[in-house]
This record gives sequence, structure tokens and C-alpha cells, in this order.
Amino acid sequence: MAKKKSITRISDKKRGRPKIRFSFCGLITIFMLSFATCFILYMVAANFNENFFSDEFENVVVEDKTSAEQNSESSGGSADTEQNVQQSGSSVTNPIGQSQPKDASYLGSCCLVTDNTLIDMGKYTGLTDIIGSGELGAANCNTYTMDSSYGTKTAYEILQTKKPEKVYIMLGDDIGTSSVDDMISNYTEFVKNVRGYLTGADIYIMQLPPSGEGSAIDNGVINEFNTKLLTIANTNNVYCIDTNTALKGVDGNISKEFIDSESGALTEKAYKTIADYVLCHTV
Repeated sequence: MAKKKSITRISDKKRGRPKIRFSFCGLITIFMLSFATCFILYMVAANFNENFFSDEFENVVVEDKTSAEQNSESSGGSADTEQNVQQSGSSVTNPIGQSQPKDASYLGSCCLVTDNTLIDMGKYTGLTDIIGSGELGAANCNTYTMDSSYGTKTAYEILQTKKPEKVYIMLGDDIGTSSVDDMISNYTEFVKNVRGYLTGADIYIMQLPPSGEGSAIDNGVINEFNTKLLTIANTNNVYCIDTNTALKGVDGNISKEFIDSESGALTEKAYKTIADYVLCHTV
């Protein structure tokens, strides 16, 4: 009788498997060896190349500098463009100094916005393009309307229609009757609007002439007002001319030859002196 063979099966659970053990110390050792190798190679390269460190760090600096310059150009470019579009007067020191005299025909290309101060400018000089009224002043220059060949409009609306290349402004006859703060506030708004619309025009603010001896308006008040006009010119990128000095006498008052003793109005000589001053103080 044949013998039965006994087959013994080995369970998978009992079958031996290779075991992999994680060694944290071994990992640290590998890391340290890698770091040491890289460091040694870096130092060897530095020793053989004298400009190694300068080459490495100069490249970084150049890249940062280029990036900074690009950012600066992108942020400042619009401001530079706006300044150039407005006027080249940013490099001019106000009030405008004496310049090479212009020909008298220059006055024919100018437009004057004025109150009662220079209302008769066209009678005695070649500056005949005048937007003005005896009732116009610094305090109401944005709201007062006057009759013109373009209809009943404000001074600013007339300028928008005419679009002159050169604008001269003499306002302030209401000093002493209007609040100086209101006058300066409205004057500033007027100049800002004109500058914003007539971007290519040359705009001049004319400082008030001095008062006469015994006048109710003290010259200290006029001088303070003129200082504020200078600030308006500088902050709105327009020009300013010192027509106050042109008419001032040695005593600080308006010279007697420039003012009518009875009416208090400017004389013909005063108007011609202002016209000559304009011709010699341009850009």
C-alpha cells in the first residue's frame, strides 16, 4: 500500500519578508555629507576665481536696481508727462524776471481778463482783447456773467470759446469789500479751470498795483494778497508778473504820475507803463 504524502503549506503570514528599517541618524549623516561637499566645491571655486564674490553679488544688485528704476519710471512717468503737457513754466522762477523786449505786436495776441483795475487798457495800449467789467472781481470771477459777442457768459466760458494763446489776469479790485479768503479761493479755482482747459496757452497772473497815499486800502494788505497770487501761480503751473513794482514809488505807494488824484483811476502813463512791463517780462 502506497504511502500518503503529507504536504505542508506555509502561510503567507509566516513567510519571511525582508525588513527595511528607517534610520533618522543615517538621513542626517547623508545631509551633512552633501552640505559639506557643496561647501568645499564652493570654496574651491572662490579660491580659483578672484572675482567670484563680486560677480555673484553684483549680478543681484544690478537686477534689483533695474527693477527699481523700472518701477520708478512707471510710477513717475505720468506726472512728468502731465507737467510737460501743462506748461514748460515748471523751470521758471516766479515772478518772471526781465526778458528781451517783445515787439509791440505781441500785445495783439494777448487776452486780458480784468476788473475795474485795467478796464481801460485797450484805450491806451495795443492790448485790446479784453474780457472785463467794473462789476467783475476776484470773489465772483467764476459766477459773474457779462455780455459779449458770444452771449452772456462768465469770463471762463468766454475763454473756452475764444481759446487765446496768451492770457493775462488782473483781478482784485474788490479787495477791502470782499473777504480775502473768498477772493483767493475763487481766484484759485478760476486759474485752475483756465489752466486745465487751455493746456497750451501761456497764462500770466498780474499782481495788483499799490494803493495811493491816504487810500482806505493799506499796501500791507495788497502785498499780502500779491504774495498769495504768487502761490496760486506756482501751484497751478502758470506765470506771475510783478506789475506792483512797475507802478510803485520810492515811498511804497503808487507813484503820483500813475494815478489820477481826483478819480483815483490809473492814468494813461500807468497803462503804457504796464504794457511796456508786459513786453519786457515774458517767457
